[in-house]
Amino acid sequence: MKSDRLLAILLLLQTRGRVPAGELAERLEVSARTVYRDIESLSAAGVPVYAERGRHGGIALLPGFRTDVTGLTTDEARALFILATQGAHTALGLDDALGSALRKVMAALPAPHRPAAELASRRILVDPDRWRGGPRPTVDLGVLHTAVFTDRRLRIRYRHSGETRLRTYTVDPYGLVAKAGTWYLVADRRGGPRLFRADRVASATVTDAPVRRREGVELAGVWELLRRRVEERPAGVRVTARIRRDRLDLAVRLLGGALTGAPPAADDVPGGAGKGDGPDASDDAWATVQLTYPVLGAVRQLLQFGDSVEVLAPPEARQVMAEGAAAVTRLYAADGTGP
Repeated sequence: MKSDRLLAILLLLQTRGRVPAGELAERLEVSARTVYRDIESLSAAGVPVYAERGRHGGIALLPGFRTDVTGLTTDEARALFILATQGAHTALGLDDALGSALRKVMAALPAPHRPAAELASRRILVDPDRWRGGPRPTVDLGVLHTAVFTDRRLRIRYRHSGETRLRTYTVDPYGLVAKAGTWYLVADRRGGPRLFRADRVASATVTDAPVRRREGVELAGVWELLRRRVEERPAGVRVTARIRRDRLDLAVRLLGGALTGAPPAADDVPGGAGKGDGPDASDDAWATVQLTYPVLGAVRQLLQFGDSVEVLAPPEARQVMAEGAAAVTRLYAADGTGP
């Protein structure tokens, strides 16, 4: 709507100062001609806005002009007060700042919107951590945060997964990303994008050298590239297994990223769960799933489900499961209490 667009232009100009008409048009997804018509409308309404032509021109407000209008709708006010990532503010040391900012926003909201915003903060909570995630290592983001916001190169001592020794890298940070409760440093190393888990950074030092980012590249773009690399990396060992339907929901929660695709729901087969409980029960009592593991030995994860899971293929995975089950049997039979 035009009123929303006019307000957006006003807030952008207050925040950014002089803005080229082409940039405003791109941000608002309208033509430059429409932007100029909107500027005329603002001027007619008494807003001291003007346009300057030329190479360094643009649209701006007269110096010193400010408006206290927030322009927030009821839904926008609700969105601000749903604290979906409280852990992120804690890790960055911004809990107090967040509370102060929200109090100021609440005071600035139009009176009719305040009850909805307050209710949203009490009725909606988003926890980004997975179930049974276990305790997470303490992460000190202070030095990483400093490097990101001062545009300085960073020297880190880093431990890769599966390694005990530390490696030293000098990197050019783009920013920090929190995903599923885990913090990552997104940076270039020798001109190429890299991803570093913050809880594997043993030590970090901000250098005096300015950061050397690739021109025109922003954090969101680098993160998207790295995220796709992780999700689309070549598959490891593909495993086919069947799971008792009365254990399917639990298996989905515990197996997490090992599952490939969505498993069938318990009610996909008429009769579903409960058509027998022995290993030779009707096939309707079982659901077939596909899993992917980085190495063959990781298939032992399925031993936790006992006889509620059977690996069907490949034969090598069945052998690993048989050896694992035999080792467990020997362990408990060693004291003479086993079969």
